[in-house]
Amino acid sequence: MRTSEGPLDTRIDTRLGVRLAELRAQHGWSLGELAQRSGVSRSTLSRAERAETSPTAALLNRLCHVYGRTMSQLLSEVEAAPAPLVRAADQQLWEDRAAGFVRRSVSPPHPGLRGELVEGRLAPGADIAYDRPPVTGLEQHLWVLDGALEVTVGDSVHHLDTGDCLRMRVVGPTRFRCAGPGATRYVLAVVRP
Repeated sequence: MRTSEGPLDTRIDTRLGVRLAELRAQHGWSLGELAQRSGVSRSTLSRAERAETSPTAALLNRLCHVYGRTMSQLLSEVEAAPAPLVRAADQQLWEDRAAGFVRRSVSPPHPGLRGELVEGRLAPGADIAYDRPPVTGLEQHLWVLDGALEVTVGDSVHHLDTGDCLRMRVVGPTRFRCAGPGATRYVLAVVRP
């Protein structure tokens, strides 16, 4: 997690690792069983649970699929309890440096609510592919605020420019690509089925 004023905050990685280990234990799975279910190696899972590495967006997506959670739900489980008013300074940031992706939880998941808002920022050349949705049938509305974005949903490729909005129900693979030359900033409204 990166704040606008400071360096990466490893405390969220530690809390995330603890939560991932708790979820695996709740299901009664060994690392090997989770590796088979998620397609992620035992060593990578072990390192993520021990917070020896910061998990990538693709890794978290695979684990969310196995556990039946959205990424926002999982991240909210390791953040402070959500409040009705979320000040800009309190919105949690998460960064996948290798992928060039920064995610801001603008309106995090809240008990009793099915929707949430996420701001995404992709660096030029960033290309993130998810092999499956974290929750099948997830409704998403993607609104590009700045730049251009190529979004692939299943076999359909959509080219979005500033101001464009793509509405989708996610049941298969998706891909988000910022071809550049500048960065892309978008809002993603997520509604659980």
